[in-house]
Formats: sequence, C-alpha cells, structure tokens
Amino acid sequence: MRKVVVLLIILVGVGIAKTFGQEKKWKKGILTDQFIFESAPFPSCHSATIAETPQGMIAAWFGGTKEGHKDVCIWISHLVNGKWTEPSMAADGVLNDTLRYACYNPVLYQVPNGELILFYKIGPRVSGWTGWMKTSNDGGKSWSKAMALPEGYLGPVKNKPVLLENGELLCASSMEGNGWKVHFEVTPDFGKTWSKIGPINDGKTFNAIQPSVLFHKNGKLQILCRSKNRAILESWSSDNGKTWSAMAATSLPNNNSGTDAVTLKDGRQLLVYNHVLPPGELAKGPRTPLNVSLSKDGKKWFASLILEDSPISQYSYPSVIQTKDEMVHIVNTWRRQRIKHVVIDPSKLETKEIKNGQWPVVKGYTAPGEGETTDD
Repeated sequence: MRKVVVLLIILVGVGIAKTFGQEKKWKKGILTDQFIFESAPFPSCHSATIAETPQGMIAAWFGGTKEGHKDVCIWISHLVNGKWTEPSMAADGVLNDTLRYACYNPVLYQVPNGELILFYKIGPRVSGWTGWMKTSNDGGKSWSKAMALPEGYLGPVKNKPVLLENGELLCASSMEGNGWKVHFEVTPDFGKTWSKIGPINDGKTFNAIQPSVLFHKNGKLQILCRSKNRAILESWSSDNGKTWSAMAATSLPNNNSGTDAVTLKDGRQLLVYNHVLPPGELAKGPRTPLNVSLSKDGKKWFASLILEDSPISQYSYPSVIQTKDEMVHIVNTWRRQRIKHVVIDPSKLETKEIKNGQWPVVKGYTAPGEGETTDD
C-alpha cells in the first residue's frame, strides 16, 4: 500500500511539473489575464478593440442577442484602478424611426492630443454594411452624435488605423462582396475628409480581409491579413501606402479568422492570431488556440505565447496595442460570451523559431486538440 501511495505521489508530481513547465514556457511575460465583465445585458459579444486615452484605457465590442441581430449595439468599458467598469452602450444601429440594423466591428483610435474616435459599422449583413463614427472629448465617457462616413467608406474594418509621418491616418479596410478585397481609406483630418487606395487584390487568387499595418525600417509598411487561403497573407509598400506589392502567403497558417499586429517601440513586430491550419483542404478551422508570435523582419516568426488553448472554441478576433509604459494590451473574444483582457511585458517574452509553419513542440506538452468550427 505504501508503495502505491509513493507511486501516486510521484506521478502527480510529474504531471504538475509538466504542466508548470508548459505554463512557464508559453505564459512568461503575462502580467494580467482577466475578463472585462463577468455578466452583461447581452448574451453574445464579439470583435473587441482597445485604446489608451489621457483618461485611461477603454475597450469596446459589439454585443446583443447574436451577431447580425437588430439589437446588437456597441458597448464600452473603462479600466479604473485595475478593474473594468460595467459595460455601457455607446452606439446602436437605429437609422430612423422605422429602420434599425445590427452594429459590427468597432475600432477605437485616440488622436494624439485630440479626440477619441469610435469607428463602427451598421447594416443588415457584412456585405451591406455602412461606415459610421462618433467622437469623444473625455476619453469615452460621453459621445457625439453618430456621423455617417461618405458613401462607399467603412473606416478601419477591424484593426486600428495608423498615423503616417505625413500626418495622414491610414485605415486598412476590406470588402467581402465579389471576392475578399483589401483597400485603404485615408483621412488627413481625422475623419472630416477621405480618399481611397485600392483595392490591391482581385479577390480571386487571394481572398484577404481585415489587414493590420506594421512599420519597418526605411519607411516600409507591411500588412498582414485574414484569408480564405489557409495562410496569413501579406503585402508591402515603400511609398506610405500609395502602392502595394502583390498579395502573397506568409509562412504562418490562418483559420479564416481575424488577427491583429503591432510594431513595438523596440522595432519588433508582435502578432496575435490563431496558429491553426484548417484540416484537410478546408479554408476554415477551429478558433483555438490563440497565440502570440514575434518577428524582427516580418518574415521569420518566433512562437512566444499561447493565450488560450482549450479545445472549446472560440478565442478570436484579437486587438492589440502598446501603451506609453511599453506594455502590450490585448483584448479578444472569449467563446462569444465575454471579452478577455491580457497585459504583457514584451521585454520578458521568450521565443522559439516557427519552422515550416509548425508551432514548436515543447517536451512534456500535448498540443491542444481540434475545436469546433465556428461562425464568422
């Protein structure tokens, strides 16, 4: 009997050691891991965004009965003394006394020394949505009236816009009608006037949407996109986004789900995405696990974190920024039930090279199993 007890203690100890070793390997650098809310006046939520304002951190997302339902609105929360406030509604899809549609994909952007902008979409479906914006002078505590963007403009479709050296705000956008196509919407005055670049792909060979914009040496820009091509797609620009190289596949897989990326102050590129290659020849795969990878050149990528690895889908649609204190903040969908907020110290991240598109295997770790295929 004593031998059995000793054996059980040894086995439990080995299991704990393996688990601890994996957690240490793929969790190092995480400072905060919390839900923005535990309960809310809506059963479903998705597509979060985050920004740093002079008044503090703010997050937004869409929530309602279900994506596409008319009661889906844009909700916000503020980070106060380390805790997120109860969700409050910032925008709805009411167009007039008799017409109301769902809201989609909010994007927050803090103008340097200026207003906080909330971009979002309203429509009966993604292919028929229109672009809207609101502004705030107090960090999102109060908002202006909803303003429609010019016809044919959506603003940033999912991920944050970037401010170019010439003072123009470059909004990476896309359309999902006749093929998935990426284009750019440019505003020199933070939403008052607009111009358009692209689309830069034909939506046939490569189907790409929801770009993130990264900065590289010598003024080069890179976009990373969600796709139907089983890989994250990329394109490059050497003239402030006026022209772009042909769309091409990166070495990283994509499960036909949203990604986001940011150029860190130390020059590295940080990408948040589902490192999932869809099974067989399918274009769509599980939205789990949720991963973080790093790169110095946007070409060779190194595994760094596994934020979520439960086989229960989905963990998706990340939004990532780096704040003035150089910490990295990520918000993402958690099973369409809640929004997760993670804070990372990028100086403490450990990396291991990703070869042949495969997430590195760590001794004593069993890779997460396939989860369920999910909605858009």
